[in-house]
Amino acid sequence: MPETARGSLEQLAKKIACEPNIQTDATELRQANCETGDGRYVLATFATDRGQREWINEAKDYGGAYLVGRKWVAVGDQKVLTALRGRLGGTVETSSHHSGGSGGGGNEEKHSGHHGS
Repeated sequence: MPETARGSLEQLAKKIACEPNIQTDATELRQANCETGDGRYVLATFATDRGQREWINEAKDYGGAYLVGRKWVAVGDQKVLTALRGRLGGTVETSSHHSGGSGGGGNEEKHSGHHGS
């Protein structure tokens, strides 16, 4: 497994032979659609680790598979991410879709400061 890649969206895209179709070009988030021989996926880069983690946490509500590197994420099918991981390194994280009404899912953390009042 290669060392986890670092760099700008364009630098990462070049490593995976993607001609990035930029969808979001903001200071805190840059996101592009890619299509290569491996398949279609989204590549996103982040200005901060915190911004990346917040984005992943929100995205996981929709389910899916994520290849996570240092301030970047690729989103696509497991098969595509496995191929990308061979070139970019990183860690695959998966999430199943959560429907509303599960009753759990993080509510405990948000309300922990209210106990005993």
